Amino acid sequence: MADELNKKIDEYIKNMPSLPTSVVKVLEVCNNPQTSPADLNHVISLDPVLVGRVLKLINSAYYGIPNQVTSLVRAIIMLGINTVKNLALSTAVMGNLSSRKYLQGLDMEGFWRHSLCVGVSAKILARRRGIDSKQLEEYFTAGLLHDIGKIPLNAVLSKEYMLTVSAADRERISLFQAEERTLGMNHCAVGARIVRAWKLEGPVGDTILYHHNPGEYQGSQKDVLCSIVAANHFAAMMGIGFSGDMHPGKTDPLVWGTLGVTMDVFEEIETTVNTEIEKAQIFLKLGAQ
Repeated sequence: MADELNKKIDEYIKNMPSLPTSVVKVLEVCNNPQTSPADLNHVISLDPVLVGRVLKLINSAYYGIPNQVTSLVRAIIMLGINTVKNLALSTAVMGNLSSRKYLQGLDMEGFWRHSLCVGVSAKILARRRGIDSKQLEEYFTAGLLHDIGKIPLNAVLSKEYMLTVSAADRERISLFQAEERTLGMNHCAVGARIVRAWKLEGPVGDTILYHHNPGEYQGSQKDVLCSIVAANHFAAMMGIGFSGDMHPGKTDPLVWGTLGVTMDVFEEIETTVNTEIEKAQIFLKLGAQ
């Protein structure tokens, strides 16, 4: 079954809509440490849809800026290059993967609400821990996209995947374990194929691949990764949204050691998380455009 499933998954990912050229260019430009707001403005200005997304986001409740921003350059300066890069990436990926045809087994609304919760929780936790404000959107985007490997599995084997979700609940094991047991692969490995296909390098790609095996990670994005692992556990335990994982198991002590906090921290930020999730709904709306 695994060989046949691998072929189907590869074919499915091959036929997935690629990232827009403008978004690919944004990622390339932002990977250059010498990039200026003017450089990014030049790239984004060539794509009216992306211009609209940036301006809608900065004028949304998610950022809460009192005066409307109508200038793209000003928006880039206010948001920061890193934030705009992550905005472009997250809305493009969600635009490609938000269609109901991609989530035939798992409920789309529940899936993305879980993803928003993980992104928002990781970002709030990072802010609370004093992480540089320019890096906070890395935490949000990595959390938002951490589970995209479930989408090909769910689309290719919709019925079987729902049986896998049911088995995980019945046996009280993580969905990651149930996937390995019933399908011979897991959503992290499948997500890695999307990472390669779309060149999602850095913290987003690393998180997609390692968020269920943080102890195996040897890269430079351990803080982001551990934040998403912790936030993912919180979202699952609180039942915020639904990604099929009702019994995530214990969190690797490495996570809490890296972050310098305990699970109790989420009790302190839970109200803020719920408020911010509602504000972050703008990402779902922009992705659906």
